Amino acid sequence: MHARIERILFGLIALLLVLGIAGCTTNPVTGEQQLSLIGQDQELAIGQKNYGPYRQAQGGDYLADPALVTYVQGVGQRLARVADRKLPYEFRVVNDDTPNAWALPGGKIAVNRGLLLELHDEAELAAVLAHEIVHAAAGHTAQSMQRGIFLQGALVAVGAALGGSDHQQLGNLGAALGANLVKSRYSRDAEREADSYGMRYMARAGYDPAAAVTLQETFVRLAEGKRSDWLSGLFASHPPSRERVERNRRLLAQLGNPGGERGEARYQRAVAHLKRTKPAYEAYAAARKAAEKKNYRVALRKLDRAIAIEPKEAVFHTLRGEILEAQGKKDAAMRAFDRAVSLNPDYFMTRLQRGLLERELGRTGAAESDLKQSVRLLPTAEAYYALGLIAEQQGRPQQAVGFFQAVAASKSAVRKDAARRLAKLDLAKRPGRYLAATLLRGAGGELLLRLDNRSGVDVKGVRVAIGRQTGLRFQAERILTLEGTLPADRRVTVKTGLRAADAKAAAGLQARVVGGHPLGR
Repeated sequence: MHARIERILFGLIALLLVLGIAGCTTNPVTGEQQLSLIGQDQELAIGQKNYGPYRQAQGGDYLADPALVTYVQGVGQRLARVADRKLPYEFRVVNDDTPNAWALPGGKIAVNRGLLLELHDEAELAAVLAHEIVHAAAGHTAQSMQRGIFLQGALVAVGAALGGSDHQQLGNLGAALGANLVKSRYSRDAEREADSYGMRYMARAGYDPAAAVTLQETFVRLAEGKRSDWLSGLFASHPPSRERVERNRRLLAQLGNPGGERGEARYQRAVAHLKRTKPAYEAYAAARKAAEKKNYRVALRKLDRAIAIEPKEAVFHTLRGEILEAQGKKDAAMRAFDRAVSLNPDYFMTRLQRGLLERELGRTGAAESDLKQSVRLLPTAEAYYALGLIAEQQGRPQQAVGFFQAVAASKSAVRKDAARRLAKLDLAKRPGRYLAATLLRGAGGELLLRLDNRSGVDVKGVRVAIGRQTGLRFQAERILTLEGTLPADRRVTVKTGLRAADAKAAAGLQARVVGGHPLGR
């Protein structure tokens, strides 16, 4: 099976080369030839498009200590200046406890707040960032995308059957590509290159590459200890191993063990605020768990402690607003949401929660503004659903249909509600989108009509045209009207009163739903 897939892969590659879609390029890091389906312009576009939404989905940018963010960006740019490939490198700190770092195509790199707490000096931070810079510079993420394209094509060709943050319950409609890119494991060759050239970049920038060795040793110990936060974070895409440690030791010797900056004191000063406020995030995590159990008094007490330690963290105030709203204290909740937005106006969750409450309070204009800003940052089903309700309320049915269509196609908790509202707005105009009709040939040639109501609402006055397709035109021969109501999400079979002499005659007939009205309008 594998040999056959490989033959198909080579065939696909050859075809793409002939068509000029694929080509060989020189890897700017290793100098080796490699197949390339994705050009630099595409890499840049993919990274730019997904960088913001994926940071949003992970918890947004960490803003409580701007000096730390500036420090991390400075270390990143120092390394980027010695990279073999010039890209518009960006470095952000993501507001997430999970120890993780990742790179998107085009040099878009992020390191989580949780990982910064685990490092000991600037050289270890440089080791992390240099590793991610190599992934971007060498196009490893783009190569993963190419492997996915080839594998998908090969599996289709051989007929293989494929099986189908704190706010994971949200119907996230964005950042899907970015999420897949950064969660995928890199190949062994890619990890080896990132280790090897990352150490070289460290030495070029004046950092001690030995830090990459000791950091990998720490990672191996943590992996063997099976710490869940590490296993779900950095180790998910960058699995450590003793083999990698030994390989890095050998490279360090080849480099002449050059030494260089470790920057321990400088790093510890930079993360001092983060370490001092670590108990605040621990209290916040405890508050979330208490709130999920509806133990609101405990949750608020934990949040009070978190806010006392770190009053500049927007997510603390957002959760406070959610709890107060659940308690029916809407004015107090709005004050908490206002505070959250003032601290981080560019985080989708603060805008979303305030917008939802504003709509409930009848502040339609403010709600629409906040909700639109939230979907610009990260599209969610909840925001689109609320925007659909506003559009419907204000007499903009076509806009409402667009919003509800997006939500109905999601896997969110509000999917069914959106589908019902969509049907009530749109079914009368496009009944065939929500109701399906199939002709069946029964005993003695009697034709039966099977109707499927997929709309989520009861429908009356269902009208079905029975006829034949002539060229591009459907010629109706008879119109049937269903008596009574077709229940939501039900299938019924009714008699048509027609007969077909044989199966061939029946096969030429088609049924199309041409009318119907949802109940409860």
